[in-house]
Amino acid sequence: MTCQFRSAVVLLIFGVCLGLADRGVTDANATEVATECQQWQEVELEFTAEQETSNPYTDVEAWVDFTHDDGTIVRRQMFWDGGQTFRVRFASPLSSGRWNWKSTGGGEGSGLDGKTGSFAATQAKVDSPTDFTQHGFWSIPKGGRNLIHADGTARLLCADTAWALPWRATVDQVETYAKDRRDKGYNAALLMTVQPDLKTTGPRSRTEAEGFEVGFEDLPQGTLTKLNPGYFQTFDKLVDVLTSHGIAPVYQPVFHGYGWKGGGTAGNVVSAEDYARYCRYLVARYGARPAIWLVGGDGPAEKASIVEQLNAAGTEIEKWDAYQQPTGIHYSPHAKNRTHQDKAWLDFQWCQTGHSGEHIAERVADMWRNRPVKAVANGEPTYENIGRTGNGAGWWQGHEAWCNLTAGGTMGVVYGAGSLWQWRLDANEPGHADWCTAPGAGWREALDFEGSKYPGIAAKILEGLPLANMEPNWDCTYGRRGLLVPGKLFVLYLPEGGNSAILCRDVPRSYRVYDPKTGKVMAEGTLEDKETAQAKSDSSGEPRVLVFTAD
Repeated sequence: MTCQFRSAVVLLIFGVCLGLADRGVTDANATEVATECQQWQEVELEFTAEQETSNPYTDVEAWVDFTHDDGTIVRRQMFWDGGQTFRVRFASPLSSGRWNWKSTGGGEGSGLDGKTGSFAATQAKVDSPTDFTQHGFWSIPKGGRNLIHADGTARLLCADTAWALPWRATVDQVETYAKDRRDKGYNAALLMTVQPDLKTTGPRSRTEAEGFEVGFEDLPQGTLTKLNPGYFQTFDKLVDVLTSHGIAPVYQPVFHGYGWKGGGTAGNVVSAEDYARYCRYLVARYGARPAIWLVGGDGPAEKASIVEQLNAAGTEIEKWDAYQQPTGIHYSPHAKNRTHQDKAWLDFQWCQTGHSGEHIAERVADMWRNRPVKAVANGEPTYENIGRTGNGAGWWQGHEAWCNLTAGGTMGVVYGAGSLWQWRLDANEPGHADWCTAPGAGWREALDFEGSKYPGIAAKILEGLPLANMEPNWDCTYGRRGLLVPGKLFVLYLPEGGNSAILCRDVPRSYRVYDPKTGKVMAEGTLEDKETAQAKSDSSGEPRVLVFTAD
């Protein structure tokens, strides 16, 4: 047995059968081995199967049950990682006590069944803590509208769109990307986990023009059975970078909409069985790290075969995700945005409002009214500079973020940029349609677009506030854009500054005035203790956000 640290991930290697003598171990169960398992830090167990299988990805199902002293049981599935290697990844939700684990399954004689071990849970000891190491993973409570960490801390989603990062970006590039987005206030990134186009071709490369790496060898045939472990081993490294910067990957299995280059997306033809199996694999491989599961990607999600596919995927995620991290759907612009609204596995719904540069907050307002209650956001407003310079550019993105928030998109805000979403290598890389790229920009230039600042500033302004259960509100003012948690929080967005009458006692009396373009506090005030009181911003003509809090 060896123990080492990698990107705040504890790696425990257990020789299960073959090669044990070479390591000086006669049997995995000969002695009880204990080591630390830091809270919310991934632990990896490695197993070696005794028997070869024609297709370990599709044919082998095994898991490990982790049982804590207090009776808590966490079940984590094994995943195949090439050859006869299987792995299990686990994160302790507890900071003390002892975990005992036991493996199950794999078939008779597999060598994967009946292995045991234990380790002690401890508090996290991280040189560079993130929200996730400090507060735990996200979930969305049933009937809730917001992301809630395991310790009860509410958080506003602030997501960037880097769809093609998993199969185009290098580790060094992702380091640059993640640092920029973390510093700007982002905490999530939308990712297509594999290149989804059926007909798009190019070299297997992350550095050559029109190149991409391949996750499934048979995806061009519309099936997902020939998984490439090397692809996911590289993806692991990219995910390590993102999560170490406090950015949760939003995993979209196989896209349903335009895809990368419009080459016909596999998501529309893959069977429900293949799609659900792949979702289970993603949960096994990445579910012991911060994650959001985006089962539907950019489609109406109304065709019978897709309804079946997404339901199978959501059900499988619900079954295997021991941490119950958020699961939802991202729709196309012309969708009804309520498919699977009644499903127990569904936590959120994201609309899309197209790329014409229009502010259409009515979409999230409409989704807010759907029942049963699910979290809501605009998952794809106009990408900055997409198709033409100036489209959705600059402060347009800030205004869009605040309009969506106050209209009902209270789960959070999402940003995208032309040329960044498809990870265009440089401004001259061929093969990308003009309508979906930013003129004169590759991914690196797009990273610096002005508008990328403003969603993150919104998240920073709302950081640490009691966001859970905030609702759109127009009746505490004369119809201004607001968000209310009665007696605790009121957020008022004034697109052109000015003053506003406050008409109800549910609004706390103390407030701060923020410049949403910089995040700076411009003024503070206290409402008079009467039914109608005036809240004053320091501006006429410039946007302001007033945040009223009880303390």
